[in-house]
Amino acid sequence: MVNAKLTKTENAPIFEMATTTDRKPLYKEYGILEFNIKGTNCTLTIYQSQAEAEDEKYKNYLFLPFTDDTSGEDSYGGGRYMDVFTTDEKPNGTIELNFNNTYNPYCAYNEKYSCPLTPRKNHLDIEIKAGVKVFKKH
Repeated sequence: MVNAKLTKTENAPIFEMATTTDRKPLYKEYGILEFNIKGTNCTLTIYQSQAEAEDEKYKNYLFLPFTDDTSGEDSYGGGRYMDVFTTDEKPNGTIELNFNNTYNPYCAYNEKYSCPLTPRKNHLDIEIKAGVKVFKKH
């Protein structure tokens, strides 16, 4: 686990996120996470689905997609996801990221699913060896 400093993005525009299909869900940038893993400074952008933000049950859900140096080799090439919640933010402006809780998107297992594509800027130049990695296509 790492503690990440969250800098919220003010007045972020809503945009259509590319997916593995023609579907274009609406997201907005929630903020920038900065943290250090094994001496490497890392930055990831965290997003909020606009459909989920309007649903009382899911309004606190945030979406953190990323790729790393295991992507395409030891983990799914399209990246992995981590669920984070607005309620995870601590009073000091940090969020604890648990990479053990990362998982492959459904489309890693079945191409019929429509999964958001990890933005290029969310690549980590290190290996994240935690979480779900190896997968087999059926």
